[in-house]
Amino acid sequence: MNIDTQKLEQILYQFKKMKFSMFRRDFLLSWDKSKEDIMAVLQLGDILKYLYRHNISLKIFQTGLGVSFFRDKSTRTRMAFASACDLLGLSVQDMDEEKSQIAHGETVRETANMISFLSQVIGIRDDMYLGRGHNFQKEVASALDEGFEKEVLGHRPSVINLQCDLDHPTQTLADLMHVKDYLGSYENLKKKKIVMSWAYSASYGKPLSVPQGIIGLMTRFGMDVTLAHPKGYDLVPEVMDKARGFAKESGGSFTVTNNMKEAFKDAVVVYPKSWAPYWVMEKRAELIKRPDSEAALKQLEKDALAENAKHKDWYYDEDMMKTTKDGNALYLHCLPADVQGVNCEEGEVSEGVFEKFRIDTYKEARNKPFIIASMIFLNCFRDPVAYIDKIVTLGYKRTGYYNFL
Repeated sequence: MNIDTQKLEQILYQFKKMKFSMFRRDFLLSWDKSKEDIMAVLQLGDILKYLYRHNISLKIFQTGLGVSFFRDKSTRTRMAFASACDLLGLSVQDMDEEKSQIAHGETVRETANMISFLSQVIGIRDDMYLGRGHNFQKEVASALDEGFEKEVLGHRPSVINLQCDLDHPTQTLADLMHVKDYLGSYENLKKKKIVMSWAYSASYGKPLSVPQGIIGLMTRFGMDVTLAHPKGYDLVPEVMDKARGFAKESGGSFTVTNNMKEAFKDAVVVYPKSWAPYWVMEKRAELIKRPDSEAALKQLEKDALAENAKHKDWYYDEDMMKTTKDGNALYLHCLPADVQGVNCEEGEVSEGVFEKFRIDTYKEARNKPFIIASMIFLNCFRDPVAYIDKIVTLGYKRTGYYNFL
């Protein structure tokens, strides 16, 4: 496939005009980043994706590690991080706590330095317990600051949030890129209605990070964001305040409702997904610290599932889809979705609706490696524009078999 040089020049020109500050700055919470930084990640992500599709090598590292530190299970994000590192020329090392000295009492500050001697980036997922994940990522970052300052480390690796208890920025920026592709441009997002809705699941303890990430990000782009959930399924108050503030700044809106049917009316984009109530996650985090918590945790799970079961009507199907804009709103999900009749008896979405948008959700997920690669690129290079220019100028082929034809 030949490169459309005019299109490439256009997206490169837009990137070169941007004012951002990402060098050696960790990417932890999206709402702590400037709008310019967010746009730089998105724009460079599009450039990397375009060059990759046109067989241009993006390997800017000759050596180095990307450390994959997952404290919870993952398919898409784990593979996206590995793919992003490989795309840029980094090797990936999975950090397994059970096979490390962490299991023998090694402290976070020691672990952070020991895994960072020749590492460029550390991607961390820690989303299980409210109050732990983000704090753990900050603790790793602080240990790296000390290691670099004391000349233990030759350079300071960047920390990227691959999901914590508060936010899932690599997912939500991939979602945003997908919505942009659907609507044509980021400008076209203004005043378009997106619904982040709770949906029924027969499971317990799903993190708050995706719904919080969505309301904290989409409100910055002038969208009319509606958060829908049954009474009692609230999110963290501070994040709600952030969303309200961003909506006011961007000219969009932020609305909360306990009526699912009302929420989906005339929506352009919908995101029906289950999460655990804020108070449940708070109580769970408190109980897990107690040595005698097993019985109390089982009771909390039982109570939470019983409460979930009262809201089985919070379910996205063909009838609900008909109430959206033109009866065909774009369906988003971070996957895996609870698809009724496929992987669960009763769940978030009907088989018919999910199948209609299944390939679209794969395309949504496909953005994530490029978002992560963009974050690494911007964090690791002081002048990313110059490096992109060099990559384009050299035009090395990503696969070399063409040389032998």
